[in-house]
Amino acid sequence: MTNDTDAPGPFPTPPHAFEDADGREITVRSLASTDADGIESLVAMYDDFDPSMRAQGIPPTGEARVRSWLDTLVGGDAYNVVAWHGDDAVGHATLVPDGDDAYELAIFVHQDSQGCGIGTRLIRTLLGYGAANDVGHVWLTVERWNHAAIALYEKVGFETMSAESFEIEMEMDLSTARVQTDNTG
Repeated sequence: MTNDTDAPGPFPTPPHAFEDADGREITVRSLASTDADGIESLVAMYDDFDPSMRAQGIPPTGEARVRSWLDTLVGGDAYNVVAWHGDDAVGHATLVPDGDDAYELAIFVHQDSQGCGIGTRLIRTLLGYGAANDVGHVWLTVERWNHAAIALYEKVGFETMSAESFEIEMEMDLSTARVQTDNTG
């Protein structure tokens, strides 16, 4: 039996407000397909995304491709959270069902907002959102030279399951995750 100290978390659920390392007020909220303003802000963030920061072909480039990609993510069975600074999207994370009772995680933080703790809070809130919605198994792939991302994933509790190619596969069992109900700070 897994005791509470072995379980991942605690992970906050959206909405989750905090101050980043630059002193900006950030709020992480879930994103629904009906949130037209939120989707437009996310399109703007991705349209301004530095192409050199792309990994594994995502996020796509060009507004039409970004919109199509977001339609798939937000309009389907994926769980999405967005980090907001005022009305501006500064980060996005998603859990996409893979058809095998598991979810693939992807996270993107705009280059102007990296290194401020937003990615850590964004991924933790996404994991809380997933756990609160009975997501059990989460996995991801990361390019092996992306040391900052690997450190982030390990910090929140992901474990390496395969490191045989240029990508590392990592996973986490959320079925026993602890969810935090006080979502400030």
